[in-house]
Amino acid sequence: MTIQVNGNSHTTSSPVTVRGLLYELGFGLKPVIVELNRRALFPREHGEVEINDGDVLEIVQITAGG
Repeated sequence: MTIQVNGNSHTTSSPVTVRGLLYELGFGLKPVIVELNRRALFPREHGEVEINDGDVLEIVQITAGG
């Protein structure tokens, strides 16, 4: 299936959860904010919400610094 991740086309296996996609993209357990189809997800939802063909995701890694 084909989805959009941060404005870029990405092909992934189906079915996949948000958490599975995060691992696939190399984010693993890093702190991130995920927006799926313009709706922000709680981290507790990452393992439950499945991604569908055509979905649009924005993923922002949280970093500390000054």
